Amino acid sequence: MEGSYSGQLHEFRKLEGAIPSQVRILYPPPSPRYSSATARQCPLRRAKAGLVMWYVYILLCSDKKTYIGCTDGLKDRKKRHDNGQISATKDRLPVELICYFAFSNKYTAFNFEKYLKSGSGRAFIKKHELV
Repeated sequence: MEGSYSGQLHEFRKLEGAIPSQVRILYPPPSPRYSSATARQCPLRRAKAGLVMWYVYILLCSDKKTYIGCTDGLKDRKKRHDNGQISATKDRLPVELICYFAFSNKYTAFNFEKYLKSGSGRAFIKKHELV
C-alpha cells in the first residue's frame, strides 16, 4: 500500500530541540527476559537477552537535506556523525537529529529505512511534517 507502513513500530519520537513533542507507542515493547547490568553493558548479552532495539533516524544536515540511517546504538551513531566519522555526512556538518523510530526487529527496521528512502517514504516524511 503506497503511503503507509504496517511494520512493527515500537516507538516514534519527533524531536524539537531536546524535548520530544510527540510519542506514539503502537503496541507495548517486549519485556526483556532479564535486565541485569551485564546484559545492558555487553552488546552480545543484550542481543541474547532480547534487549536490543533498532532505530531508524532522520538527520537534518547543514545543506537542509535529510540523511536517513539505521542503527542499534543511536547515541553512539549520533556522536560518530558529529565527529565526522560517517562519510555521507562529514561534509554536511553540523547535523541535527529530527526524529527516530524504534523497532525490536532488525529486519523490520532496515525495511522501514528502505521505505523512508523511497518516493512513498519521502511523501510520508513530508505528510507528517517530520522535516
